[in-house]
Amino acid sequence: MNKIIQDRLSALRAKMAANGIDYYLMPTSDYHNSEYSADFFKAREYFCGFTGSNGTLVVSKDFAGMWTDGRYFIQAEREMKGTGVTLFKMGEDGVPTIAEYLADNMQSGQVLGFDGKVVPAREGLSYEKKLKKKQVKIKYDKDLAGEVWEDRPQLPCNPIYVLPDELCGKSFAEKLADVRKEMEKENANAYLLCKLDDICWLTNLRGNDVECNPVILSYLFITKKSVSMFVQFEELNDEVRSYCEANGIELIAYNRIINWLDEYEYDGVTLYDERNVSYSVYRTIKDNSEDNSATIKNIYDPTEMMKACKNDTELKNIREVYIRDSAALTRFIYWVKKEVENGADLNEYTAAMHLDEMRAQLPGFIELSFPTISAYKDNAAMMHYEATESSNAKLEPKSFLLVDSGGTYMGGTTDVTRTIVLGPLTEDEKKHYTLTAVGMLQLANAHFLEGCNGRNLDILARQPLWNIGIDYKCGTGHGIGYILNVHEGPHSIRWKSRSSEDEAALKVGMIVSDEPGVYKEGEHGIRIENILEVVSGEKNSDGQFLEFRHLTYVPLDRDAIDKKYLQPREIAAIDDYHKMVYETIEPLIEEPEIKEWLKEATKPL
Repeated sequence: MNKIIQDRLSALRAKMAANGIDYYLMPTSDYHNSEYSADFFKAREYFCGFTGSNGTLVVSKDFAGMWTDGRYFIQAEREMKGTGVTLFKMGEDGVPTIAEYLADNMQSGQVLGFDGKVVPAREGLSYEKKLKKKQVKIKYDKDLAGEVWEDRPQLPCNPIYVLPDELCGKSFAEKLADVRKEMEKENANAYLLCKLDDICWLTNLRGNDVECNPVILSYLFITKKSVSMFVQFEELNDEVRSYCEANGIELIAYNRIINWLDEYEYDGVTLYDERNVSYSVYRTIKDNSEDNSATIKNIYDPTEMMKACKNDTELKNIREVYIRDSAALTRFIYWVKKEVENGADLNEYTAAMHLDEMRAQLPGFIELSFPTISAYKDNAAMMHYEATESSNAKLEPKSFLLVDSGGTYMGGTTDVTRTIVLGPLTEDEKKHYTLTAVGMLQLANAHFLEGCNGRNLDILARQPLWNIGIDYKCGTGHGIGYILNVHEGPHSIRWKSRSSEDEAALKVGMIVSDEPGVYKEGEHGIRIENILEVVSGEKNSDGQFLEFRHLTYVPLDRDAIDKKYLQPREIAAIDDYHKMVYETIEPLIEEPEIKEWLKEATKPL
């Protein structure tokens, strides 16, 4: 029994009763629907114990349920044990969505409550629609979690800095002109941008308000003539103020956003993206627009596609950063194998700390792009497991260590996973590793027609595992930002569409991950992740073909590859990749013993 969580839920229920709320909902999100949220926003974690990056908690007087996706099923069950909170495995047969559950269980006239500042407009509108027949009322102006949560962390507040135009390849003025062209196409007078990485990409500003994401808590309101940016004034210095003044950016206090939108005189069409605008912001704009006979229009943020297709300067810098990052990870693989072989006292956490220190020595290092995942043996079956100083597994000379890691540098953001052999393997471990490697390279070597999206290509990575009745409960690939978030859209690679943004076509200049895996609860976890750049292929009478170019140059582990599971073309693909790895990173490896090991690690099968 987890008495701490149960006591917190009891206190929340008392607040619900006092405010006439029958069901209260808490997502993972911040005010901008960011993937990762600062500690201030981790109400869902506070009330159920689950620490993953995606999940929503629903509480009533006699029920508490937490919905999360396949990446976190194992982790959520472990972390919520004894809390009395029921796990709902999203996407599994017979598991209702939150909206379906509420429609089935709420009584006519009851009240659904949530903090409208942290619920995206799209989500809030879906509850409105689903619960309309039951005449359920929605109360979105109460942050009950904040009323119960003692010692809540402060809202993050960290210095903003300016990226030079030569590092970005395009100035704010040029990007703004592109955005205003999109506004013209929509006959819009105004556009509200709430997505933090889009705001940072557009303004060429960066910050540190979300762990591992160099973004700024901010809003941007753009009209045909003006730009208003809502920020915490404590984050500003003279350089940033001068930059904003020179670029015509009016600075307004971050916490004034709702009042400012409430007072604004709307005219014509105002654009917004219901995925990233909060329900509170949406309601404020909608209600005030209608008062002025103006209209609001939901569109996909045009900045999302603009920033997804990297420009020539960004691509040049990204390629260089990935080569240096690949060399560092290769050194780490050599180091951890030798340390374990020699009987060193290492655990998941100390290994991760060593890799983090190695990255921090690289030129232009800003921060990690996400907390390093270092998972040994069966811990690796949890896709987003994170070892800590107080909770970790000792590394032994057997089985696998899975390391998923990356850094943000002045010049790019990296993400790479390798599953490293520490000693003897089982037959299943060898088979699963070999077929994961086949799938990764099969996708990386794809040639495809322009217009294809990730759903057209996902089978290339998954097929070798599907052939033996194995699947991984997540997508195969995600976009990656430029000195920004390690996950960005609109493109992805997955077989199952979640929403229309999963249909985004792959375009030249996009960066995407390629990371098939095997996750066997209680046994082992395997993931091999390379990052790919979409480039032009041949053009002929059948159309324009595209292909991928590797950005990641880190050896696969030959100790885990069993040739009996390979076709000749698959052996050739592994050998070709290893030849590229050796030729690309060998010049960056100074240590003679690592050079010799790399030569052996990349020799033909």
